[in-house]
Amino acid sequence: MAEPKLASFKYDPFPLGSIQASGWLKDQLVLAADALPGHLFDFYRYVADSTWLGGSYEYSELNEAAPYWFNYIVPLAYTLDDARLKMQAKAFLDYTLEHQAEDGWLGPEETRQTRGIWARSLLFFALIQYAEADPSETDRIVTAMHRFTALAHTMLQNNFTGLLQDEQEGDNFDPYRFGVSRTHELPLALQWLYENHPRGQEGIIWETMELMFTGGKRGGRDWTTFFVEGVFPTVGTPDIKTSGFTHGVNLAQGLRYPTVLYRMTGDAAVRGQTDNAVRWTEQYQSTRAGSITGDEHLGGTSPQRGSETCMAVEMMYSMAYLYRMYGVNEYADMVERPAFNALPAAISPEWWAHQYVQQTNQPWSKNLTDNPFFNVVSYGSSFGLEPNFPCCTVNHAQGYPKYTANSYVRQGPSHIVHALLGPTTLNTRVRDENVRITCETNYPFDGQFRYTITTETSLDFSVRIPAWTLSSNPNGSPRSKYRVGKGEWRTLSPTPDSLQSFRIPSGTNRITIKVNLHMEPRVTEPRNGTDSVAIYYGPLLYALDLEYANPSSHSPLNWTDRTPLPVTQVLSQTRDWVLDATSEWRYAIDPDSVTVERLHEVGRALLNPVWAREATPVALWVDAWVIDWQEELGTAALPPVNPVVSGEPTRVRLIPYGAAKLHIAEFPVASRQE
Repeated sequence: MAEPKLASFKYDPFPLGSIQASGWLKDQLVLAADALPGHLFDFYRYVADSTWLGGSYEYSELNEAAPYWFNYIVPLAYTLDDARLKMQAKAFLDYTLEHQAEDGWLGPEETRQTRGIWARSLLFFALIQYAEADPSETDRIVTAMHRFTALAHTMLQNNFTGLLQDEQEGDNFDPYRFGVSRTHELPLALQWLYENHPRGQEGIIWETMELMFTGGKRGGRDWTTFFVEGVFPTVGTPDIKTSGFTHGVNLAQGLRYPTVLYRMTGDAAVRGQTDNAVRWTEQYQSTRAGSITGDEHLGGTSPQRGSETCMAVEMMYSMAYLYRMYGVNEYADMVERPAFNALPAAISPEWWAHQYVQQTNQPWSKNLTDNPFFNVVSYGSSFGLEPNFPCCTVNHAQGYPKYTANSYVRQGPSHIVHALLGPTTLNTRVRDENVRITCETNYPFDGQFRYTITTETSLDFSVRIPAWTLSSNPNGSPRSKYRVGKGEWRTLSPTPDSLQSFRIPSGTNRITIKVNLHMEPRVTEPRNGTDSVAIYYGPLLYALDLEYANPSSHSPLNWTDRTPLPVTQVLSQTRDWVLDATSEWRYAIDPDSVTVERLHEVGRALLNPVWAREATPVALWVDAWVIDWQEELGTAALPPVNPVVSGEPTRVRLIPYGAAKLHIAEFPVASRQE
């Protein structure tokens, strides 16, 4: 009897290392490598002294810190081809595989009571990337994965050991059932093993995937029961009952659940749930910056509530995965929005500090003693080493390496798509011939792209055209255009899949293609019941440029009791920061008055770091009036509804949200008194 087949992806990925970043995107990766993400292995107790490496530190019973770190250090190391980071990844790989238990368990846990499957999913994500980036390690990685899978199969058959805690057995590996909410993650990884390196063990792998889903259902965490109209919440806490489904990071990861399941069952109804899940999340539980509103649990669309940094990078990963599966243009747009807005806003320009949660309207970043968050400490919006739970410390850096690694995809043997836009270079082979595609661009700061394609064989090449530039004209914005070689400029004519496609004939050797995406300010529809609006320019959200002179800092505080960490557990560069606005923030605006100021010549190299106030290449200006905008719970209250203003307006400056570490990005609309 033939083994069952998984439903196919529309697009296939390129192996890690095939795509390198350039321009501002490479600058960001280098900054991350030289700062906190690239040095956690050297000093941070939950990595350097992790139980996974024979140490004694973990921040929870999940034992997930080091696997989260490994899940980003591998793509960061191989995307940059950085020898130092590769040594870190290799050290962790060697220790983990060399200490695999005789029964196949991977990790430091030695007893049934402490062995939880969840963190192995993160480990497998990293192992898959490693196996693709370094073929010399593939065999032993795959061998270790198979040994663990056989053990997990046996454990799950025994009343779902390692997934569902048994109090009578004294289990304590997942007391808050995070792993139960994420039962699809191991199957996601095992599907790669099943398709690429089954080694005759298809039956065991398939049954293990089925057992994970069955265990999740038995544990009350079947996401297909949540992504249902009337069940999915249209408001946030405290107006909803919390559960594992309403935890923000769980939701960001859970968006993958229906598709992982669909690949096994082929159930069209489950496939359809993906679109509903994504649409409802964006409509009811999202931020203007492209992430999910959730200070632990869902907060609706309130610009006052927090959005965890982990949610931004998990949204990026989920939507890239879903785009590769279905080719839906909006899914790729939903990778770009957090990549260019929510993620950089939560990171200090030099990458030595991050926030646990950010607010769309955030006039200061400090200890908010009245605490506007649902289940996050009052320090949660401050920039630091571990402003709250350390998961964001060990997880935030996966964003840009995986963005780069997913930026190009392929369909069949000879169709290459630039899916996630930015400055990058792809080196691959088509029909056993070398192909190199280089994209020179400052996107998302402007819409000009210059592609240089070097090839001896024919291929089809497509550029994904974002929805924001197609919205005014279904056949392409009249001012968005392309040119092949020295030919004439033509108006974009994208396919129904929103791809601008080019046929590259054999013998071409080298061809240049230019694509110009026209950008203009866009004002959103009001939401939040306040008639407040946000302003975009291209894919970038713009925010009031709040000044903060001479920010103060102190030695990092322990996330548990807010006492200073010992000097042996920090570096001199790791500081916790207090940012207080020194300029006015209480403005209502006239959204019809927006103008654009270009501060940087199009095509020239951007300043580094680009996500800094002083580096912005484009600013917007808008008419504004100071209004009576109250504070509430230590932060800005919800925007007033159509405040009445009089007198002459002030022109105020807006900059990219990612560069505005203090910001107002959801504005009340002024009602002018005649």
